[in-house]
Amino acid sequence: MALASIPQLVLGSIAFTTFWMLAVFPAVPFLPVGRTAGSLLGAMLMVVFQVIDPEQAYAAIDLPILGLLFGTMVVSIYLERAQMFKYLARLLSWRSQGGRDLLCRVCLVSALASALFTNDTTCIVLTDFVLKLAKQHGLPAKPFLLALASSANIGSSATPIGNPQNLVIAVESKISFTKFFLGVLPAMLVGVVINVAILLLMFWNQLGSKKQGAELDAISENEVDGHTFLPARMSHPDPSEGNASDNDDVEKNVSKKGCYQVQKFVPKKEAFLKTSVYVVSLGMLVALLVGLNMSWSAISAALILVAIDFKDAGPCLDKVSYSLLVFFCGMFITVDGFNRTGIPSAFWNFMEPYSRINHVSGTAVLSIVILLLSNLASNVPTVLLLGVQVAKSAAAVSPKYETRAWLVLAYVSTVAGNLSLLGSAANLIVCEQARRSELHKFNLSFWAHIVFGLPSTLIVTAAGLPLIRG
Repeated sequence: MALASIPQLVLGSIAFTTFWMLAVFPAVPFLPVGRTAGSLLGAMLMVVFQVIDPEQAYAAIDLPILGLLFGTMVVSIYLERAQMFKYLARLLSWRSQGGRDLLCRVCLVSALASALFTNDTTCIVLTDFVLKLAKQHGLPAKPFLLALASSANIGSSATPIGNPQNLVIAVESKISFTKFFLGVLPAMLVGVVINVAILLLMFWNQLGSKKQGAELDAISENEVDGHTFLPARMSHPDPSEGNASDNDDVEKNVSKKGCYQVQKFVPKKEAFLKTSVYVVSLGMLVALLVGLNMSWSAISAALILVAIDFKDAGPCLDKVSYSLLVFFCGMFITVDGFNRTGIPSAFWNFMEPYSRINHVSGTAVLSIVILLLSNLASNVPTVLLLGVQVAKSAAAVSPKYETRAWLVLAYVSTVAGNLSLLGSAANLIVCEQARRSELHKFNLSFWAHIVFGLPSTLIVTAAGLPLIRG
């Protein structure tokens, strides 16, 4: 695509920069409106500056992706009500053999849960439990928080429903769920193992110490049942805002003893509804695996669960992160407008000769570009800006490389979230919930994260790339 006129170049860049600043730094002093409003502001500026007309703006909104996001959020909410995450949490403390064993379990459970329920949801529901686990065993919180966030990001790379950028890639590339999963799974598994090894090397001595008399099986079933899991949301949290809506929901369930209670089904219907939730969720995964339309499979599963529940769905639907859906709408328009300026195409035309995916050096250069852009512009905008260009370049070499190009983009843009604290919404969720936790407060700083995140990201990316198959 040729570069647009000078006025469109300048105005389009201003609109995209405004979106980028508010997406990466949602609480900037001069305009602390948050990510969702920043996304809409960027979209509005693209239309007002006539970089894109209103019809083109509406056409830029990808409804299949929004439908898939909505459906997976609703299914996650019902799985939470069916106490799926309580059972996952029990795996962390069952017959534990010490701090190092607990760290490995956190990594494995986090990676598995993220592949099935998204990385954001996993971090939201497990952060407080991991903090409680560390405190009861007299262990430092830092390695467990890093393990939770980093493993959630790596694990989510394996499936189209693991994170928002994978949703975009799956819809845009039309790669089936099974092909996507099998193509990235080996890289994901190796990545999780390497990530565990790096964590153990960095925190080996700290994980070996614990309080005198602390029992490693100290978390009883009653304590797990009494633990609070916040509403499952796929959100881009603002650290300055916290989770006000989540806290309101939790406060409504405070008992007289001051202990939070997990929201449960009505006792008479509990067994039937739990079974139904698991059966429908499994059916959704089967539908995805056999290649049915991902968006409609997720929406159908969500609506079946609403019907089976047989009561007003308002309270459950209120937990859907509509702000994320609106954020995506604004982002689609803003990125499409920026693409029309020709700047992304010009950048890719410069880099493309050095980023051929049929060479090791080209794949390395492409990965570095994705890593840098994912941390500068965030991973979803990076995928929207580069996805089609990277796929076309790979297809021009050979059609067999096109699928691999999409999967490399998915894997690298996801793992890139581990490089810095700002690289992934999952990181911010863990950081903010740990800072506000009443169980075991801990402030995970930017520099404390990057000391671990930089080597982990580079090594995991390098080890995983040769294992990705189209």
